[in-house]
Amino acid sequence: MNNELSFIFSRRSVRTYQPKEVGPELVQNLLESAMAAPSAVAKDPWEFLVIRERSTLARIASGLPNGGLLADAAVGIVVCGDLTRAHDHQLSYLLQDCSAAIENLLLAAQALGLGGCWLGVHPREDRVAHIRQLLAVPEQVIPVAVIAVGWPAESPAPRTRYRAEAVHYETW
Repeated sequence: MNNELSFIFSRRSVRTYQPKEVGPELVQNLLESAMAAPSAVAKDPWEFLVIRERSTLARIASGLPNGGLLADAAVGIVVCGDLTRAHDHQLSYLLQDCSAAIENLLLAAQALGLGGCWLGVHPREDRVAHIRQLLAVPEQVIPVAVIAVGWPAESPAPRTRYRAEAVHYETW
């Protein structure tokens, strides 16, 4: 692993957090990093709901099968996409744009000493409906994922998942 890329290899899903607040300036840094992601035709269809209220985090977690960790996170960031702003109003572009923003957010969290975990919402209709109803998300806005963020209480080892057999040059 190239040492200059250690911030990528050391970015791992963190599922346990210290009971410590993540300040507003760090959340702002995360959001700015997320919104620095590439977007098809620079449409930037993403929207972010920042959740700090413990009871709301617990209610969000209750509708996500692997969401229990969210109840202990300092903050949850619900990443959504507005289909009316996506390139050609295409769901695929919206999902690509939001995914790029999510990865930027997770890498920024790692660089700032925070831990994060991506909890999938879309395409599970029950999860989408849960988030939509709980947080009053408008119909044209699609909840894509919830990102749990906090000060890590665990340190998973850096790794790469590189597989040479998955790489093809010039043709299959």
